[in-house]
Amino acid sequence: MSVFEIVLIGAALAMDATAIGMASGMAEPRMRAGKAAVTAGTFALFQFFMPLLGYVCGAVFSAAIGRIAPWLSFALLSFLGGKMIFDCVREGRERRAEGLIRPLLSPRPAKNAAAWAGRLLVQGVATSLDALAVGVTLLAAEVSEGLPAHIAACAAVIGAVTFLLSYAGVQAGRRVGDKFADLAGAAGGIVLIAIGCKLLLEALV
Repeated sequence: MSVFEIVLIGAALAMDATAIGMASGMAEPRMRAGKAAVTAGTFALFQFFMPLLGYVCGAVFSAAIGRIAPWLSFALLSFLGGKMIFDCVREGRERRAEGLIRPLLSPRPAKNAAAWAGRLLVQGVATSLDALAVGVTLLAAEVSEGLPAHIAACAAVIGAVTFLLSYAGVQAGRRVGDKFADLAGAAGGIVLIAIGCKLLLEALV
């Protein structure tokens, strides 16, 4: 697995956070840069720690993972990618059926700092759960073909990509709303499926 593929995985995982960032920016068009940075930083921290947690948990079963690594990578990434595409299509249909824009995970601005921080933590967890499975995928890739760097560095790349994209999402949301949230999520799903297919084909060929 190359550095470029790690970056692509990070971008795919960041799509949910980017969509929520867009919704938050739309709901709070006067959000200051510092608050936008804290929002993006929270998403980035969760996307950094979750792959590490998945990697450590998967290490317990490293012997079994070594035998099925390519198929495991393919299955996990294809499942996550398909889930992202399905969720985007479903949410798009719901918004069209309701005839209104329904941003993700409570987009209304919080009335106080504690409420805002609590909601942000919930969003951080919700958008990073898929990264747990990616941590197992990175372990499988390390066993089968190797990683370009230590797992912590790979996770840091994923976190950095998440920060950049989610921050950009907040700023974009302040200007254009969440009209592109569905496209972003679907694109992320396609990227994950493509990487999973590549890893499997490389192992078979």
